[in-house]
Amino acid sequence: MSRVAAIQMASGPNREANLLEAARLLEEAADAGARLAVLPECFDLMPRSDAERAAAAETDGQGRVQDFLAAQAQRHQLWLVGGTIPLRSDDPARAYASCLVYGPDGRRVARYDKIHLFDVSLSASGEQYHESATTMPGREPVVVQTDIGCVGLAVCYDLRFPELFRTLQRRGAELFVLPSAFTALTGQAHWDVLLRARAIENLSYLVAAAQGGFHVSGRETYGHSQVVDPWGLVLAGRGSGAGVVVADVDLAQQRRIRGQFPTLEHHRLELPAATETL
Repeated sequence: MSRVAAIQMASGPNREANLLEAARLLEEAADAGARLAVLPECFDLMPRSDAERAAAAETDGQGRVQDFLAAQAQRHQLWLVGGTIPLRSDDPARAYASCLVYGPDGRRVARYDKIHLFDVSLSASGEQYHESATTMPGREPVVVQTDIGCVGLAVCYDLRFPELFRTLQRRGAELFVLPSAFTALTGQAHWDVLLRARAIENLSYLVAAAQGGFHVSGRETYGHSQVVDPWGLVLAGRGSGAGVVVADVDLAQQRRIRGQFPTLEHHRLELPAATETL
């Protein structure tokens, strides 16, 4: 068995303060025996506007936040999933929302750019989001092999797209990680059921690390970080506010479940390619 940790934060517009808080929580996770830790989406910066976040983007391979993640992974001997940070694209107005993974030696081993972008209007709360205005979408699903198991990377709004998770599973993922900043409204309605569904339908563990609290922008995020097992059981979780969620991942148990309940071998339909409607 291996211990994993989901880090929950309520990040603000002061990047240095957020990094100090992340360092404190990562130390807590390491002290609890975690070998893999997952930070939430936008852990480093939750500014007043998405445009401010894009303007704070780093160049891929260099920057204060990337140096921080590498140092923390090495210091605590962790596999560290660095939530998301903004990395520059060819469009100066739009940055990638990049999830970077570092090994226990501090070396970066993977980068996933968030594919599905949150462009929605929530009439119940009056909130409007147009993430694609300042974020460049990624294109490629990513899995990374660790000594804990094969990890599939997804971010927040990706949770609503089961075909991504099935693609990750077919590429070998035994464990999904999901840095997130779900809104309070959508989180209350859908967060728990979607997390459990993605875990159950792929017979995979899922580690969801969320923002959880009130932010300077006026946004409220749902929190409720948790670790879900392949049978859909929530092994550990918390409500709102900063903290660490820790649970043990047992891949031998997962193999037994997949062997006794082999739904992953029973597929009869493939998704057709999208076609234009005239």
